[in-house]
Amino acid sequence: MLFHSSIRRELARSFGATLVVLFTIVLTMLLIRTLGLASRGSVNPEEIMLVLGFTVLGRMPTILTLALFISIVFTLSRMYRDSEMIIWLASGRSLGGFLAPVLRFAWPILLVITLMTLFVWPWANQQTDELRGRFERRGDLERVAPGQFQESSSGRRVFFIDKDTADGTEGRNIFISSKEPDGRETITSARSGRIEWKGDQQMLTLNNGQRLETAADGSLKVSEFETYATQVGSTALVTGARPGLKSRSSWELVQNPTQSNLGELGWRIGMALTAINFVLIALATTTGNPRAGRGGNLFFTLFAFVFYYNLLNLGQSWVTSGLVGLLPFMLMLHGSVFVLSLLWLAKRHHNLSLRGWWVARRHRSRTTLQASAA
Repeated sequence: MLFHSSIRRELARSFGATLVVLFTIVLTMLLIRTLGLASRGSVNPEEIMLVLGFTVLGRMPTILTLALFISIVFTLSRMYRDSEMIIWLASGRSLGGFLAPVLRFAWPILLVITLMTLFVWPWANQQTDELRGRFERRGDLERVAPGQFQESSSGRRVFFIDKDTADGTEGRNIFISSKEPDGRETITSARSGRIEWKGDQQMLTLNNGQRLETAADGSLKVSEFETYATQVGSTALVTGARPGLKSRSSWELVQNPTQSNLGELGWRIGMALTAINFVLIALATTTGNPRAGRGGNLFFTLFAFVFYYNLLNLGQSWVTSGLVGLLPFMLMLHGSVFVLSLLWLAKRHHNLSLRGWWVARRHRSRTTLQASAA
């Protein structure tokens, strides 16, 4: 039908444009954040694009939900502003009749949001955690960059190297400051050094250097050496470690229903329910007000999204802490929003108002009194 096809076509154009804009904004913000993590040494600079890709993939359900909400609000606002809505209503269409074409357009997007929230979100977080964890657990010497002071993984050593070779196995003008658990502090400097393997241990061999050792009682010991070797072997990757809460699969959360797992599961299911409710909210609340312009509807859209999204995060913390159960929270938040949206849509569909009901009631009462007096 012309009615359904025209609405879906305009929704598709609005959704595509909104998605591109939101994706660009989020991508820029996440790129700045990822570059900041790389500059602080939390992310491998060579893996910035991988981390950025997995992070953006995990944020796609939120982006799609907001893009769908904005596209519906903007499309209906444009129809009210250009008097197209009046034409459709005058031709026999009602506001409730817009629900069918809107849902026919939105259901594939809602399905994608649900699948990405339940499956892609934990997988993307798991990949990001593995990249960051592998970089954080790298060996001490792998952390060192020429011309920079770099702390070891244990936090007890500080390395500095002036220049190194192309393969990274030899360097010049080496400085090492270390603090032992017994309170001793050692400063070692050498003109050159190289990495050697002895069995399964990685050793740093220093040549032509000096060692300054300060004991816990304050005594000082200075020694010079021609060759000095110290173990700086890389830490083996920890296998079998339990993934973080956001990295656990949805099936694992269902199988192990602890409070924290239920909180995360409620957040994932809630994202899908939030997207459905936003479709109803957009259809029920969008009105045409020429005096307010497009800014009024845009402000309401952003405010409603932020408010609902914060309630979803707040509910997750409540379920995690045991203040409320998962099912009561889902009914209290998403169920109430769903019912209120349907009631609001029914009110506008039948053109009901509290003031009109009160005036009609007073008119009937006055008519009844006049009839009884006559």
